[in-house]
Amino acid sequence: MDEYKTILIRVYGIVQGVGFRPTVSRHADKNKVFGSVCNKGPYVEIFAQGNSKGLDGFLYDLKNNPPKRSEILKIDVKDAPSFKRFDKFEIIESEHEHGEIFVSPDIAICPECKKELFDKNDRRYLHPFINCTCCGPRLTILDLMPYDRVRTSMGEFSMCKKCEYEYTHSETRRYDAQPVCCNECGPEVYIIGRKEKGRDAITYTRRIIHNGGIVAIKGIGGFHLCCDAANEKAVERLRKLKNRPAKPFAVMMCDMETVKRECIVSKVQEEVLDGHQKPIILLGKNSSGTLSNGVAPGNPKIGVMLPYAPIQLLIFKYDDDIDVPDCLVMTSGNISGAPICRDDSDAVTELSGMCDAILSHNRMIRIRADDSVMDFFDDKPYMIRRSRGYAPLPCMVSNEFKGEVLAVGGELKNTFCIGKNDLFYPSSYVGDMGDLRTVKALKESINRMEILLETKPGIVACDMHPKYNTTLVAESIGLPLIKVQHHYAHIVSCMAENDYKDPVIGVSFDGTGYGTDGTIWGGEILKADYNGFERLSSIKPFFQIGGDVSSREGWRIAVSMIYGIYKDRAKAFEIARKLKLCDEENFNVQCIMADSKINSVVSTSAGRLFDAVSAVLNIRKQSSFEGEASTALEFAAESYGEKDTAEISYTNNFDDTYENSDGRIVMQTDLLFKDIVEGILNGGNSQMLAYLFHVRLSEMITSACILASQKTKIKTIALSGGVYQNQLLLKMSVESLEKSGFKVLTHSLIPPNDGGISLGQAVVAMNYINR
Repeated sequence: MDEYKTILIRVYGIVQGVGFRPTVSRHADKNKVFGSVCNKGPYVEIFAQGNSKGLDGFLYDLKNNPPKRSEILKIDVKDAPSFKRFDKFEIIESEHEHGEIFVSPDIAICPECKKELFDKNDRRYLHPFINCTCCGPRLTILDLMPYDRVRTSMGEFSMCKKCEYEYTHSETRRYDAQPVCCNECGPEVYIIGRKEKGRDAITYTRRIIHNGGIVAIKGIGGFHLCCDAANEKAVERLRKLKNRPAKPFAVMMCDMETVKRECIVSKVQEEVLDGHQKPIILLGKNSSGTLSNGVAPGNPKIGVMLPYAPIQLLIFKYDDDIDVPDCLVMTSGNISGAPICRDDSDAVTELSGMCDAILSHNRMIRIRADDSVMDFFDDKPYMIRRSRGYAPLPCMVSNEFKGEVLAVGGELKNTFCIGKNDLFYPSSYVGDMGDLRTVKALKESINRMEILLETKPGIVACDMHPKYNTTLVAESIGLPLIKVQHHYAHIVSCMAENDYKDPVIGVSFDGTGYGTDGTIWGGEILKADYNGFERLSSIKPFFQIGGDVSSREGWRIAVSMIYGIYKDRAKAFEIARKLKLCDEENFNVQCIMADSKINSVVSTSAGRLFDAVSAVLNIRKQSSFEGEASTALEFAAESYGEKDTAEISYTNNFDDTYENSDGRIVMQTDLLFKDIVEGILNGGNSQMLAYLFHVRLSEMITSACILASQKTKIKTIALSGGVYQNQLLLKMSVESLEKSGFKVLTHSLIPPNDGGISLGQAVVAMNYINR
């Protein structure tokens, strides 16, 4: 008879909050293995005792049939010959040990729970907080690791006898599911300031939406503002109340059938859209769609998501006689620039004036989590905002780093990142740091994540800009500080996501970032590795006049560039007049500021170049939100690109690049801009010129990279920065660079915009302390 033996197994990865221990217990029962499983924090520890056949089968199931939502990074197995004899397999109380921590993000409702939710014979019928071992809140309710009920905001809700039975018995779907609850013992929904609770509150909310009203709804990671996405008046009213004249709203659609009616969706996009993260995905509009034009004005795409929380499903479908639309605006519940509201006090203070009612609940949100936003490039995810469902999953950098660091990120689209040895944990989206409420949210979130990840960073990384609020936050922490140049951080974030540590030529095209020479950078080509960077090339510098306002008013950049190119004020004004950029008084003010260098700075911002071209082509002269003018330029170019591009006739009368006196390669974007100006003055088609601008700029980038490669012998390019959210420029750049023999690194699950730079800052800081 085969002799019993005992083995010790340690499993590392996302193995907490995903039903891992119950799954291990089931595998043990199936293979007639006795022993125990315990959550240690950094890993799950298993003692398995049985004969060879049983242990082999157990290990096979462990490796090949883990829970759907887990991510196993490593399994260590060793003999434990002197261990006690077991008479059963059991889940034992979690024990705390230090080491790498893997915190599960929140998980969208699973198909099994969704089915039970609408089953009249199920005891959780219409339960707004239904969940199981495979789905439900995780990060947003977590107080401490290891992940157990007592260390979550569900700890204050005592389980009823039926829920406790399910929680403690391995044959159930809710075995060891920490947020388990039901209509008898779980949290409760209610209307703030009114008497409606439970089903009455849900019916009240649905009636307001049906009647064309606006409701704030508390979900998993914060509040949304919600209205009928097909109701023009409701959408326009929400825009006015939220002071959001043009920025697109996200739309939640009740099911995939509705998505296909309204949008163009590929098979790969469908899989992600309906997967367990359920992010917002940017999808092309169907011409026959029913949505209000005000949802995404002037935008060929719509940000679409499916319901991921039970309460959202119940808003769409309930056992009352109210007809709720199948497409709802579901936009972040916050004042512009402030973090998403997460509790009743925030909601009453900030959202009461924007809605007709507030539907809340009494399960506390510990960490905010906005919805993740994703585009697709080359049939793969291309993240725009990384938050719910993805954060704080770590990036692993194979560099044998040791130590702990904190990076506080950028000023816009802020995220922070904690580095612990080879693992780097980018946070959920925090917001724009111009608002002091967001600064407060950043500090609170850093403190909570340091507790969850059991870190005590020894160094803090931040941006070089001396006036950023993130810089002030970093300086206030009281630890050694390393300041990382903005565009270098972008490139390192792309390297780290691709786990690439050799030197690269980094193309960092972005809005604005503080340069090492005191000027504004933003259209840069750098030689970079984890040790540092060298500025090899940039677009042609211009005067950025008007301070912060110039980032919203592209006509100012256009006027400045026209004046700088033609030199003659009278001629420059005549051009500006014909292009309807501004009146003579405003033109003269711009020229005076340029001549006297008042409120003006030398800039190589690629983002501002896009804004200037957009203004010249009369596409957008100013922006009501970041990137409005440049994205409108992209859409115009894409619209032309869908036609016969053979119509383009263009003779390039200048070299793409030249080398200046200090050896920097300069991309002659001023001459490209001049061609665009003269093209439109000569009656050129604005869409064709927008497309031509993208073509020529991508060619310039390639030419500069070829010269940089000749100097450095590097053949790998990394593309990063907010401008590379532009899918057309990204596609053209990749194709042109690969055709020229380069290996090209791009982003996927880390945003190319400022939401990704905290990862780059953290890796630079970690490398610094490991030199």
